[in-house]
Amino acid sequence: MTNKKRNINLNFKHKQSAHCENGVISNLLGYYDINISEPMAFGIGSGLFFSHMPFLKVGGIPVTSFRPVPGIIFKRISKRLGIKFSRKKFSKPTRSMEALNENLENGIPTGMLVGVYHLTYFPDPYRFHFNAHNLVVYGRKDNIYLISDPIMENLEVLTYDELLRVRYAKGLFAPKGHMYWLKNIPETIDLKKAIIAGIKHTCKDMLTIPVPMFGVKGIRFLSKKVRKYPKKLGARRAASFAGQIVRAQEEIGTGGAGFRYMYGAFLQEAAVILDNNKLRQLSFDISEIGDLWRDFAVITGRIVKNRNKIDENYDKAADQLLIIADREEAFFKKLKNSI
Repeated sequence: MTNKKRNINLNFKHKQSAHCENGVISNLLGYYDINISEPMAFGIGSGLFFSHMPFLKVGGIPVTSFRPVPGIIFKRISKRLGIKFSRKKFSKPTRSMEALNENLENGIPTGMLVGVYHLTYFPDPYRFHFNAHNLVVYGRKDNIYLISDPIMENLEVLTYDELLRVRYAKGLFAPKGHMYWLKNIPETIDLKKAIIAGIKHTCKDMLTIPVPMFGVKGIRFLSKKVRKYPKKLGARRAASFAGQIVRAQEEIGTGGAGFRYMYGAFLQEAAVILDNNKLRQLSFDISEIGDLWRDFAVITGRIVKNRNKIDENYDKAADQLLIIADREEAFFKKLKNSI
């Protein structure tokens, strides 16, 4: 073990992004002169998804998610680009910090999963119990660590104790000191092949998973649940359940509308690389679907805050989800046929 160098500042280029996992991937690859945008990382990693899982709850409320489980995007990108990452978790917190120091001394910017709630540079309204946030540590000055958090505009810092605390946050998806870094890069990268693989996987996830809680089926499944909220749960609990959907969609990792816009940007880039104008047209279609998700969030948000118009109720919110499901089913069928 070597922890002698206490002042390390790697030449790491920080770019702000909409979503932490995609942003960390893009920034880490950029350090090694592999220039892949956040939307391209999102598309190759098949980051667009939907699930509503009543069996998995946070605070007694079923989880609605607009992305795959944390780490999957990394795994898929690694495989499709032929890039190897090293990953480690540590049972001993002090050992996790020693390993981080060793990486920094060897010139290796290091990504990690952390809990959001105790991130001291986060504004208070954005602190909540979410343990799958990604950031990069790129340097150290004594016991102060230099942080590139992709959803922040500027570079940040955390003390040794602050970083240790968020690395070992408790609760669902506890990070347990999880850290990762680039290990090996192939001489050539087949970007076209990676893009096609990413698109095919996204279409498969959204259209063909037989369990009704996932993909397009999952959106229809959620619609049925939302329609029953008032009678089944009562006004207060119904508002809590609906509010959590909107929070997952609009605040936790850009969610429904934001991810559709990002996927549209990916298809714009993919259309040029693959010389496929069908993808360009489809990029506009998915952006329109993003607008529909935003409309759902507005309607539902008003209901939750008891500021809804006369015709804005849980039935209308449920109907909006059915419209979205129909549009997404048609979109992904066209996308699948386009390649």
